[in-house]
Amino acid sequence: MPPLDTTVSDANPRASSPMFDDSALIDCMPVGMYACDANGLIVRYNQAAAQFWGREPRLGEAAERFCGSYRLYGLDGSHIPHAECPMATALATGQDARDQFIQVERPDGVRVTALVNITVLKGPDGTISGAVNVFREGAFPVQTGQPGQPGIPLQSFERVAQALPAAIYTTDAEGRIGFYNEAAAQLWGVRPTLGQTEFSGAWKLYRPDGSALPNRQFATAIALSERRAILGEEATLERPDGRRITFLAYPTPMFDTAGQLLGTINMWVDISGRKSAELASHRLAAIVESSDDAILSKDTNGIINSWNRGAERLFGYAEHEVSGKPVTILIPADRQNEEPEILARVRRGERIEHYETVRQKKNGELVDVSMSVSPIIDAHGQIVGASNVGRDISDRRRADEQKDLLLREMNHRIKNLFALAGGLINLSARDASSVSMLVTDVQSKFLALARAHSLTLSTETDAHQIATLHALIAEVIQPYLGEQPNAHRIGVTGTDVALGRTAVTNVALLLHEFATNALKYGALAHPSGRVEIDCSQAGNNICINWTEIGADTSVEPPTHEGFGSRLARAAIGALGGSFSREFTSQGLEIRLSVPRTKIYD
Repeated sequence: MPPLDTTVSDANPRASSPMFDDSALIDCMPVGMYACDANGLIVRYNQAAAQFWGREPRLGEAAERFCGSYRLYGLDGSHIPHAECPMATALATGQDARDQFIQVERPDGVRVTALVNITVLKGPDGTISGAVNVFREGAFPVQTGQPGQPGIPLQSFERVAQALPAAIYTTDAEGRIGFYNEAAAQLWGVRPTLGQTEFSGAWKLYRPDGSALPNRQFATAIALSERRAILGEEATLERPDGRRITFLAYPTPMFDTAGQLLGTINMWVDISGRKSAELASHRLAAIVESSDDAILSKDTNGIINSWNRGAERLFGYAEHEVSGKPVTILIPADRQNEEPEILARVRRGERIEHYETVRQKKNGELVDVSMSVSPIIDAHGQIVGASNVGRDISDRRRADEQKDLLLREMNHRIKNLFALAGGLINLSARDASSVSMLVTDVQSKFLALARAHSLTLSTETDAHQIATLHALIAEVIQPYLGEQPNAHRIGVTGTDVALGRTAVTNVALLLHEFATNALKYGALAHPSGRVEIDCSQAGNNICINWTEIGADTSVEPPTHEGFGSRLARAAIGALGGSFSREFTSQGLEIRLSVPRTKIYD
């Protein structure tokens, strides 16, 4: 490639090689273009514009002022009269319009969004002579135009090209650059030598994979050799300052009336911003997909649009099972009223932080979740939906419930301790012959009671010290025995088994609760009353029968389950066992059954 002049100046690049017909060049532009005079009358448009509009307006007609479209609308759907469109505004104010969005409705009813760039044309004295509008939608539709359209009386092809925000340049049939606009020079960072630089004005070119791209292998060279237009080939240019810019190239071959190849017209579109946005989007998508939280998006009507793997794990649905369905499939029947309120707040632009609620899995199971809901706003500032981030808080809820249970248990135990103190003093007083004997007996019972109480909070070391069921029972019942243990106020019989740490804690809690109630209300509240504890093995279960004899049967059984009973049920539940009680003519009878595997835990 011949050396390039890397100094960007204000020189007007002009080809020394033969120029093309302006009409044909304008028609080959891969973007819509039209020109209006100072009064807004359309005086020229290309084929890409006519295709975009879906019609061909009449040149110079007053009814066709400012724009050749059938109808115009704002992005919010509001109708825009032609007299209020961006072209009319630019001619009225003398101000260029850059990157404005507008909706174009074709005669068939189809609406497309146009990105509009308008350059106001002025004479040497500053008088407005007209304006040029260059617009596009998505990928650029390239059309090889037919000659015969009226020429643009306001300016030549070069003037039109200079008004374009995209890089434009032409080459001859051998690929030598004959013209380029200022946008091309600014994009390249250099000004190539006209008539010498071939195929590309860029300093260096690279393929999408990062490998070097020689000029003779570039899209322009291919368009010339294969005599066909290339619709948006991606490449990367490097400027002399080291900056790299990703772009799309649209080279289109030009032919004379005899079919002889004249050269190409080229347009380069900078897509670096789009590429950066795509990269950021891909990174965000990877983060979302790898998140443990359930992340989903929905439109403003609550229809699910996206669904990550965290949502699959939490709710049990695959993405294809929920896509396009209302988010209410995740909401229990008794909470369906939540979603309309959430959507209403989203439409107002509100963000909902850490909303704790209940949602329903695919299998019908309910799960406690903390939800955060945020509006999704598009590039035009419109709220188009919402993102939901859900986190499973079931473990935290269970921990909170366990904490509450422990607090209530502590309160229950404190109350029981005061009642037990009075009961043990009365029990000791019946057998004591002196104050000193009473004091000694009460002290010993309190010490034993403290030991038994500590078993319900046993450590691993404690569990090693209390190795069997009978030994545990002996520790727990010691405070409740009379002065003469041989009187067998509490008897223990049957099978003895080793106990694991979990079993020690829960069985001690159960026996302590039974003994406390027996002392307060049952057999141990009477001098002649006694308790028989029988341990046995039935299949794979260890059974404990607690039988009270000699209780006051006139006392009415409780009509409701108190906290002590609920605590006992919680303890037996932790052991995976069963619990039942029956009030007989003699007193209370309690039956426990615990799997052998749980006894050893």
